[in-house]
Amino acid sequence: MGRPQHWRRYWTAGPKRFTMEARGLPVFFRRRPERMRQVKRIRGWTAVAAVLITAPLILVMTPPAGASSAVCASSSHPALAAKMGRDILAARSGRVSFAAVAVDDPVLGLSCRLASTAQFYSASVVKATILGALLRKAQEQRRFLTSSENSLAWAMITRSDNNAASALWADDGRFWLQHFLNLAGMTHTVLGPGGVWGLTLITASDETLLLRLLLRQNSVLDTASRNYELNLMAHVIPSQRWGVPAGAPASLTVHVKNGWLPLATHGWHVHSIGAFTGRGGGYSIVVLTIDNPTMAYGIDTIEAIARAINRDLNPAATARIPSSRVSPTWETPDEPVPALGR
Repeated sequence: MGRPQHWRRYWTAGPKRFTMEARGLPVFFRRRPERMRQVKRIRGWTAVAAVLITAPLILVMTPPAGASSAVCASSSHPALAAKMGRDILAARSGRVSFAAVAVDDPVLGLSCRLASTAQFYSASVVKATILGALLRKAQEQRRFLTSSENSLAWAMITRSDNNAASALWADDGRFWLQHFLNLAGMTHTVLGPGGVWGLTLITASDETLLLRLLLRQNSVLDTASRNYELNLMAHVIPSQRWGVPAGAPASLTVHVKNGWLPLATHGWHVHSIGAFTGRGGGYSIVVLTIDNPTMAYGIDTIEAIARAINRDLNPAATARIPSSRVSPTWETPDEPVPALGR
């Protein structure tokens, strides 16, 4: 299948200005004051790096309330919810990874939350948000995506191209990025400093809101925009299709975006978000992890949790997506970001 074209013309209302207010949000990563300056180009793209960090970003290792147990709820399927909660906890048992999990299945009326408001550095998972903001911007400007935007979006999502992400991050601009977060209700997501999109702070709950926008009709992204982004996420290259697809029925279409980044604080940050379509209204899984000694270890943690979830949601499936095979590209940082102090 060739590259998708963003063909629909938009007729929605023009942009509105929003008043940005500081929020006293409970966070897992605490941001402290840091001085920033622009530094040399890295691999063809300009980064804004922290070259003097008097007090680096600190991970507060006191888990938020509710982090000790997976809370799954379903008024119509309480037994399934209870089983899934137990299975998620069993899947992460014995792992050194700290994991946040969110599951959303509107067809079954089921949701699970485990440390879902804990904040993590996004790595390339934020690229799905960058594209959402671009699509919303095009809608409000009543226009098509340009051929350049189409090419950049394809590269950014399907092969996680960093130059493309940096170009679209700059093209969106912080106004449109924050505008999209506001409309989506992603109130615990904090944009990375300057051009360093990989240090955006995300939560499992907010990523679930993003995936819900892609799966359901809503006033933020219209049908053409939703289908466009889902199509790109369905065409991610094989070496990057690890994570939450593990254990899902082979009959479903998997739309995935992953991120992986080693930092001085808490080792490898390895994340996977995915939407699954082809059964009713679809469902989504988000797993964010830190404290992984290697990238492969983080992937193993995510896939153990995902297998439990996908099997519980689809007990009758026969053919399933297998666990990922180790790729030569693993253990390579997802993108260059400023080194954080210990």
